[in-house]
Amino acid sequence: MAITKKKRVLKEIQQIIMITIGAIIAAFGLELFLVPNNILDGGVIGLSIIAAELTGIQMSIFLIILNLPFLYIGFRRIGMKFTLHTLYGVVVLSICTSILHHFEPVTDDLFLATIIGAVILGAGVGLVIRTGGALDGTEIIAILVSKKRPVSVGQFVMIINLFIFILAALLVFSWETAMYSIITYYIAFKMIDIVVEGMEELKSVTIISDVPDEIADALIKELGRGITYIHGEGVYTNEPKKIIYTIVSRIELSSLRSIAQEIDPKALIAIENVADVSGSNFRKSSGH
Repeated sequence: MAITKKKRVLKEIQQIIMITIGAIIAAFGLELFLVPNNILDGGVIGLSIIAAELTGIQMSIFLIILNLPFLYIGFRRIGMKFTLHTLYGVVVLSICTSILHHFEPVTDDLFLATIIGAVILGAGVGLVIRTGGALDGTEIIAILVSKKRPVSVGQFVMIINLFIFILAALLVFSWETAMYSIITYYIAFKMIDIVVEGMEELKSVTIISDVPDEIADALIKELGRGITYIHGEGVYTNEPKKIIYTIVSRIELSSLRSIAQEIDPKALIAIENVADVSGSNFRKSSGH
């Protein structure tokens, strides 16, 4: 019990450190690249930038105020731990943006600010999400809405952000700025995916063949990947079947297909995308 409790404490400390680093990185992207050049991100951050421009009050204040309703909803519907992590991340982001607000921007070139700022912001937000928190309350609403309506989280967030960008163009900034902001959102969104899911694209492969043992042996020998048999049964023949299941990198996929088809040209090979893999000593970098 003592060991388990110690592990939990260490894990929590590690999560807090990662959320802190992620929020600081996001603050750098905002205050040293995007905000000084009137480029928005989406969600609460975008609304905070608009509110700060309209009122003259620092964006850091609005980051906390505008997130509070979403945090309350998250507490009621998702749970205490996620809400506390998100609250902590928002507070760190707010403090850091307040401090960095007094620094000169790295560049006043709109194109460079858009690209570099979006990459840095996306990396920071992605790190927080990967750790188990968020820096934007609209993501909480998107998660809840997607469970009850035929719309994905990404689609819902996109709808909200398009509304925010149009609002910014009409009330505060120009249409040119709004278009740069859309580019920023897209790049940041992709960067979040890279940080959360990893850069290496993984594939899960299911192979149905009359000679599964031969294919499995060849794949283990050539690729060094672990192989799992799923036991099934043919509907028409009622014969038991060994179905091969494995996970490979995108680079290894061509070799796998060649090996399987060389042994059994009639083998059925089904391939699906995998966001991330952990456990079972799976090491993406080594190929084992």
